[in-house]
Amino acid sequence: MTTPHKVPPGSAGVLLIHGLTGTPNEMRFVARGLKAAGFEAECVRLAGHCGTEADLLATGWKDWFASVEQAAEALRKRVKHLFVAGLSMGAVLAMKYAIEHPGKVDGLGLYGTTFFYDGWSIPFEGRYLTFLFPLVTGVLGIGRHKRFMETYPFGIKNERLRQAITSKMHAGDSEAAGLPGNPWPSLEQFYRLSSNVRKNLHRIHVPALAVHAREDDVATLANVHIIERRFSGPVETLVLANSYHMVTVDQEKATLVERSVDFFSRIVERTAIKEKPEES
Repeated sequence: MTTPHKVPPGSAGVLLIHGLTGTPNEMRFVARGLKAAGFEAECVRLAGHCGTEADLLATGWKDWFASVEQAAEALRKRVKHLFVAGLSMGAVLAMKYAIEHPGKVDGLGLYGTTFFYDGWSIPFEGRYLTFLFPLVTGVLGIGRHKRFMETYPFGIKNERLRQAITSKMHAGDSEAAGLPGNPWPSLEQFYRLSSNVRKNLHRIHVPALAVHAREDDVATLANVHIIERRFSGPVETLVLANSYHMVTVDQEKATLVERSVDFFSRIVERTAIKEKPEES
């Protein structure tokens, strides 16, 4: 364990973004850890989420991104330094924010980044349709009433936690555990967002911390390698050995929080040193 950091009150805040069909609960543990270190921490709820499938289908990626922008602007009014972090698609939205608002964000936390659903639990047809969703569903309108259901191990290696979350999910408690499946139209929107962000990764100049599970069942490490190759800013990568996709809630969540606190704190400290007036 490293020495705990403690940033001055009001100096820095972190906006935390959940994934597609997910909920802010995915980020609660991270938020508590950041707050204990002195950070302001807010968990945004994306438009259309935490309700019914119809609620989700009434929105698209631009609505989800608007939720991020609104929450980020509100947090920026209370802090000097703003960081944006997300899980899975939330990480892609965090990068989108850095691309569109380069002067407003000091660093990124990218957890289980997902540009493509290419992990070992994804069925072959899911991987095959990765590049075809915008055409098949968006243009041709095929599969608008279809969905990919979540499958074992549901992104979680910890068995007790997996059982608790999936029981709520299948009981219809979407506010607590999200939806049990990804509607094809929402996946089509996700891939449009992914394509847009990947084309513009070179425009990101701020530091980023990428945390990913080596055995991620949803998105392989190839997703992180894209970030490492295309970012213009520095990237620190932490690969976890005992977790699956949901790294913010799984078995090494404390390690993720510790490393995130260290990463964001170092940026705040470096900025403070640069801004400190020289003694005459």
